[in-house]
Amino acid sequence: MTERTTFEEVVLARAPALLRLAVMLTGTAADAEDLLQSTLLKAHRHADDLATMAAPAAYLRKIMVNEHLSAGRLLSRRPRTTGLLDRDVVAPRQRDAEIEERDEMWRLLSRLPRQQRAVLALRYYEDLPDAEIADVLGIREGTVRSHAFRALAALRERLTLLTPPEEEQP
Repeated sequence: MTERTTFEEVVLARAPALLRLAVMLTGTAADAEDLLQSTLLKAHRHADDLATMAAPAAYLRKIMVNEHLSAGRLLSRRPRTTGLLDRDVVAPRQRDAEIEERDEMWRLLSRLPRQQRAVLALRYYEDLPDAEIADVLGIREGTVRSHAFRALAALRERLTLLTPPEEEQP
């Protein structure tokens, strides 16, 4: 007889990966922790079912993405404030170029619509195929590809605007 997996064991095993995905979706550690907390609260309602599922990670990921997208609808009604991503509160004299590039990428990603950002996080961070992304988001595969295309085009355009043109060589 095999030992039954508990909800707590599933959470302990999946929480680090879920927190990393939450950071990719939200852009900040504090918002990611809140998203993970609300995800686990929703999942706890079905703790007995979750513990017996063949793929509890996929179920938790789907709850998280849906929670993130629904939170965006609620937040869109509130006045927006800018966080630390849009400005440097403490500007050190010399910043490492790699850190500066990473910060700029976070700023660019944070400006994408939530669904486009979710598609990119699921595609490039979670390495899911379009069919699974469509299932998680409850949309068609073509819509997944469309969101990815538009998100990447927006990122490319913004990066082009940020990058000064190179001088032509005679």
